[in-house]
Amino acid sequence: MSRLGKLVFQRVIVVAFFILLQLGALLSTVIWLSEYRRWIQVFMTALSVLTIVYLLYDRTNSSYKIAWIILILAFPVAGISLYLTFGGRRLSARTRRGMHQAEDMVRENLWQERLISDNLANLSDPASAVASYLYNVSGYPVYDNTETEYFPLGDLVYPRMLEELSKAEKYIFLEFFIIGEGVMWQGILDILRRKAAQGVDVRVLYDDFGCITTLPSGYDKRLREMGIRAKVFNPFVPVLSGRLNNRDHRKLMIIDGQVGFTGGVNLADEYINRHERFGHWKDCGILLRGEAVWAMTVMFLSMWDTNTGALEDIAALRPAYPYSLAGGEGFVQPFCDTPLDNEDVCESTLLTLFQRAVRSIYIMTPYLILDDKITAALLTAAKTGLDVRIITPHIPDKWYVHAVTRAHYEMLTEAGVRVYEYTPGFIHSKVYLVDGRYAVTGTVNLDFRSLYLHFENAVYLFDAGCVESISEDFRDTFEISEEITWRKCRNTSLFQRLFRAFLRVFSPLM
Repeated sequence: MSRLGKLVFQRVIVVAFFILLQLGALLSTVIWLSEYRRWIQVFMTALSVLTIVYLLYDRTNSSYKIAWIILILAFPVAGISLYLTFGGRRLSARTRRGMHQAEDMVRENLWQERLISDNLANLSDPASAVASYLYNVSGYPVYDNTETEYFPLGDLVYPRMLEELSKAEKYIFLEFFIIGEGVMWQGILDILRRKAAQGVDVRVLYDDFGCITTLPSGYDKRLREMGIRAKVFNPFVPVLSGRLNNRDHRKLMIIDGQVGFTGGVNLADEYINRHERFGHWKDCGILLRGEAVWAMTVMFLSMWDTNTGALEDIAALRPAYPYSLAGGEGFVQPFCDTPLDNEDVCESTLLTLFQRAVRSIYIMTPYLILDDKITAALLTAAKTGLDVRIITPHIPDKWYVHAVTRAHYEMLTEAGVRVYEYTPGFIHSKVYLVDGRYAVTGTVNLDFRSLYLHFENAVYLFDAGCVESISEDFRDTFEISEEITWRKCRNTSLFQRLFRAFLRVFSPLM
């Protein structure tokens, strides 16, 4: 472990050095150009106008555009430089082509499920609206022969992961944002090595930036030496680029196409409270068993093939599913979102649910960085008398993000939204429950990065067997959380309120 720590530390130091070197070069260039201030001012003014016109006509989220426009107007040289470096949603042309091929792959391998999706008119609203939208824009169908099990803590989902992994006979697919050396990963890795030695097809895909402080460089090679097929998503290069924005934030564990896990839980010890970082870590997971797991399998394989350049017969990996599962209640619809198009699938799904709610909207999220559309939907719901409640962490993992989260409290509570902070520690769960019947859970935070910049995945549930467990989790969590009232929000210094207002303006860029 000490050797691993040294390797990780060395990698972080090298990356930080090159980033600082580039920032220094950028600053030096700006200072040098100041000698030609008159001509530079004319050029930068023209460039600023062109960039702002481009932003106004771009289909990007309006809050995101406004933050960039203010920055460019206030600091033309620095603002333009930052926008050209980090603005927008950028991956290489090769990766974009691969992602478009992945979309074709999804529709090609899930078309046979269309029958259920075409019968959605028999479902109630908003079940039909959300399911139809997800199928039409992403190609992922709705299923009715799938058992579901919800886990309110990572501590509870981890033993089930080990149990199901040990039963694998054909393949194990893992795709995670963070993998960290420790008790959790070692327990999983031991099974992966054993299964790979038995001839099981074991594949691991992890995000390089997400693991920059938890795994040494070249860890994928070490996994391959164990017989595990491993790939790094978007390898991190210490070069200032907008490509840093687009990370694989998804969490998928698939066993034989029969069992699938997702949720907020990454494969590191803090997620199961074996290592304390920010008090008690509350996270969640969900297990699917049955036909809907095929959608998760195709989801993984499309990303895998895109990153490896492989062309495999995905249909050959589809297992046979029992005609009827005893616990297959309600409807289940796994789906994912990509930042490479102009379709914000996750946000549109949540908005559709919020706008069609008739009784209640309950939200758990580690980060609360809202745009105008979601803000308007929540405020309107609360003002019309709906029971709208939001749970966020009391102990933050990032102070500045937590400051932005709290900057939204006063406006929300004034409209009647009830805001709670999870006092035992940090809440990493991403769960959305509407009217006690409709739920979305997966990897999607209520912030700009999840909704616009990252690759995400989630599961939409309608009257599924686990929805009552989700409702119970909300009830239990409310009991151990502190309610933040409007009066408490007002009882802060003027400086603090101004600082939070400032952060809200630039929150889309965080």
